[in-house]
Amino acid sequence: MRKLAYVFPGQGSQSLGMLEGNSPEVIRTYEEASDAIGYDVWELVNRGPEKKLNQTEYTQPALLTVSVALFRFAMKNGAPRPDVVLGHSLGEYAALVASGVIRFDEAVRLVQKRGQHMQEAVPEGEGGMAAIMGLAEEELEQVCVSVSNLSRSGLVEPANYNAPGQVVVAGDLETLNSLIEKCKGLGARRAIVLKVSAPFHCSLMEPAAEKMKLHLEKVDLLPPEIPLIQNVSARYEREPEVLRTNLVEQIRKPVKWTDSVRLLEEEGVLDFVECGPGKVLSGLVKRTNRAATCVSFGSELELANLTVFGDS
Repeated sequence: MRKLAYVFPGQGSQSLGMLEGNSPEVIRTYEEASDAIGYDVWELVNRGPEKKLNQTEYTQPALLTVSVALFRFAMKNGAPRPDVVLGHSLGEYAALVASGVIRFDEAVRLVQKRGQHMQEAVPEGEGGMAAIMGLAEEELEQVCVSVSNLSRSGLVEPANYNAPGQVVVAGDLETLNSLIEKCKGLGARRAIVLKVSAPFHCSLMEPAAEKMKLHLEKVDLLPPEIPLIQNVSARYEREPEVLRTNLVEQIRKPVKWTDSVRLLEEEGVLDFVECGPGKVLSGLVKRTNRAATCVSFGSELELANLTVFGDS
């Protein structure tokens, strides 16, 4: 029997109007989120303003809400249950909710704080991220070290191992720009500065990680009901204290998405549902495992797409 993974996208997948659903599951999820954080999440997602939706502290609760709403809708309306769940960066919180590790209202409050602290860690305009394509991981890691050692201003580090030949790096802007020029000289196919407000998933996020540690200590976590792979370890994790520690580490360490998909490939997991807006993760999965089948599920109308996995 084929196994099925549900994957949940992270920041950058959001868009205005990304889920204007009217099912009981979607309405209830929006209401729960709004009650938890004190403003109308449905209004923000569907009416904006877009500039506010794209601010990290608002983006993160909004994306979590949409992904969880879609998952709940799918589970209540005949979609196949996942054999494993995982999320990219912020998406890991949706996976935690889906697997029963954490209550949704607590997760929404946590990611609101997460967004605030990650933005506060490095003032906007002082740090950034870039996607480097066409260099081997080991070569890029060495370039990060050499450029950081020569930097007068800071550092640059791998932040997201997204797929073979595609790694996102993060750091202060001066060092980041130096790395981009170095990578171009080494033959990188592309080196693109991303439209983000801070250098996520690197050691510059240390202040945010320490603040999130305090918040996470106050939240009860349970062993997952559905097997779950975490970003920082690229392994299945079950122990609540390990899950908690890894959520703190995830803020200041890279997302090991490539290794996570390879682990699933080794176990014969070939079918993927991207549960949330966009198709970014589907593309990354296919780049890592060309034999994978990926379906994107970003609206109530797309539920029918999931019938392809009905016999999983």
